[in-house]
Amino acid sequence: MKINIYYGGRGLIDDPTLYVINKMQEVLEELRVTVTRYNLYELKNTITTLPQTLKDVDGIILATTIEWHGIGGYMHQFLDACWLYGDKEKISRIYMCPVVMSTTYGEREGKMDLAIAWEILGGLPCSGICGYIADTVSLEMNKDYLNIIEKRAENMYRTINQKTPCLPASNQAIKQTVSVTKHMDLTPQESEQLSQYASDEGYVQRQKEDLQELTSMFKGMIESQGVDQETAYIKDFKDHFHPVPGVKAVYSFQLDHREKPLIVSVNGSELNCYYGEEEKADVELKLSQETMSDIIFARMTFQRAFMGGSMKTKGDFKLLRTLDQLFVFQE
Repeated sequence: MKINIYYGGRGLIDDPTLYVINKMQEVLEELRVTVTRYNLYELKNTITTLPQTLKDVDGIILATTIEWHGIGGYMHQFLDACWLYGDKEKISRIYMCPVVMSTTYGEREGKMDLAIAWEILGGLPCSGICGYIADTVSLEMNKDYLNIIEKRAENMYRTINQKTPCLPASNQAIKQTVSVTKHMDLTPQESEQLSQYASDEGYVQRQKEDLQELTSMFKGMIESQGVDQETAYIKDFKDHFHPVPGVKAVYSFQLDHREKPLIVSVNGSELNCYYGEEEKADVELKLSQETMSDIIFARMTFQRAFMGGSMKTKGDFKLLRTLDQLFVFQE
């Protein structure tokens, strides 16, 4: 079972919501649930890509803190992204547990807002938790409060494990009749740029010219360096290799318009790069040559390419995060 936690607060030390989700995570992990947390305040520039993280989960926890009015901007942005870019068919099978702690008025309304939003998206509701906490210390020292939190986490686990059915809600009927979003085969970044610049013919023309110029530049750089298609990028990886003690991994980079993937094998301080086939790759990455060039020339990192949707990945995500430590490309 996999559960994601999306935290929409500001990450303050005395935030009571952090205490609640920490305890819930401990209980779920004791039940052998794979839990991944996303702090929206740390990912504020890539929130529109987060609906992609919903594709392989069984349930989620939407957690936020009400500090003056409503559930906060970060959580609103995430829910907007789910509505605009989320896979509604997948969302319809995901259970959601709302967690709303308040240091002012409005925790019940906040919990209801999250529940209604998730139902309109088509998702399944779980019994959530909300409360007014003036002092986080009082929450941490009260065993009865801790028992309530643990019970909510256990109830969420049972609900998902047993696939408890839910009665239909009226807001589902309203969504089907009046709230229909148009399908677009675009990434979040592309759709935002389209809405802003599509009517500007001058901008579109300049973009095309820039792309042609970049393509010619990269092609000329490869030719001038005498690098053929069988050795492209290999020297870049070798020149920027920074060994990380204890890391042993095989990465397979499938570039477009290339028959064979680029294999990058790391074993401590040893590095081996070649184009060929590798059946036991720990991480498989699929990206365009333009994206690879952006990474090589330090305009983008591997992590940003993945979060931005320009690189697709399959395999061990811990080893994916290690890529930017192993290969430090600097301007």
